[in-house]
Amino acid sequence: MIYEEIKDFYLNYGGKKCVIGYSLGGRALFAMHAGSLSGRQFISVYAVHAREWITARLALEHISRGAAEGWGGWIIPLLNPDGALISQTKVPLWKANLRGVDLNCNFDAHWGTGSLNTRTRGAENCIGDFPFSEPESKALQTFTLKIMPHVTFAFHTKGEEIYWEFFGGGDEGGANILHAATGYAVKKITGSAGGYKDWCIERLKIPAYTIECGSDRLSHPITDIKQLKKCYNALYIFTERYGR
Repeated sequence: MIYEEIKDFYLNYGGKKCVIGYSLGGRALFAMHAGSLSGRQFISVYAVHAREWITARLALEHISRGAAEGWGGWIIPLLNPDGALISQTKVPLWKANLRGVDLNCNFDAHWGTGSLNTRTRGAENCIGDFPFSEPESKALQTFTLKIMPHVTFAFHTKGEEIYWEFFGGGDEGGANILHAATGYAVKKITGSAGGYKDWCIERLKIPAYTIECGSDRLSHPITDIKQLKKCYNALYIFTERYGR
């Protein structure tokens, strides 16, 4: 199971690391630092949606590649370990956490206004009882406010698209660097709210990006990490070129 894989990697990781919190089911939310401990910092999060657990393996690729000089960042490979277990063992297309809340609808950024949002708990789209009602999204909020990163990334599957804007905020220049690194299309989206990217842009006023990895021709859940290879060097290239 992907949780055990990430846990084993974490326990053997020699760099700076920490547990930012625990899931509803009591599983640790691991974070590992790559690159310089000084200078500009980023946060990159993966497996926010359960059926996208393959992105946790992408996180390990990003840890191994590090960041360009003058940059460092915290990588959180598996924000939704309980949901990932459901996807791997019971309901392959499950997106939500153990309580049936979609974590990427649970952040305080026009919360509850998305076109597909619902208050009914289930596999996807449930916004929760209030913003940050879930221990996983709350842990990420608290950790982000502690680090106060220069930029954040959220790696999802699928579609080969990069989202960078929310209600007029965001930085398209950084999205264009990610496009150069991956070949993915840079897009604005409407009808979506309450995501980590949205909160970072609106509340923290920092650049934030959602990267949808893997071809849209693939089916959820993607199980072959090679299908995400266009994203392998995305963070390194971004930190090498951004702001230079």
